[in-house]
Amino acid sequence: MKIIYLEDDRVENVADGYARNYLFPKKLAVLATKSSLVQVEKRKEKKQAIVEKKKAELMAIAEKLGQLELTIPMEAGEGGKLFGSVTTLDVVKEIKSSSGIEIDKRKVTIRAPIKFLGEYSVLVTLYQSIKADVKLKITVK
Repeated sequence: MKIIYLEDDRVENVADGYARNYLFPKKLAVLATKSSLVQVEKRKEKKQAIVEKKKAELMAIAEKLGQLELTIPMEAGEGGKLFGSVTTLDVVKEIKSSSGIEIDKRKVTIRAPIKFLGEYSVLVTLYQSIKADVKLKITVK
């Protein structure tokens, strides 16, 4: 029997008894008819359009982030060694204050620990393939 899983609009062939006794009573699936298959295709197209729109928005944000040059003042000792290190939270706060863009700290990747004054680059991953390099300049407070 051909059915459509309601959770993810997946179309599959399953055993008749499984569909009738488990999937249909629990409202996990419906019978795949011509009209329901057309509805599934429309929903998939709608979801795809939403994803494309979101990707375009994220591309614009990534372009803005790529142009940013952030300056983070930190306390430092002799030789430019920082008291502590720059964290992803510091980077996120500086991005928000300088550009108004809110980013989850888990999307920021610091390639190597930042423990000295200087210029660095951090990676911000907005979506699977949408990434931006943000330039950091660590200065004395």
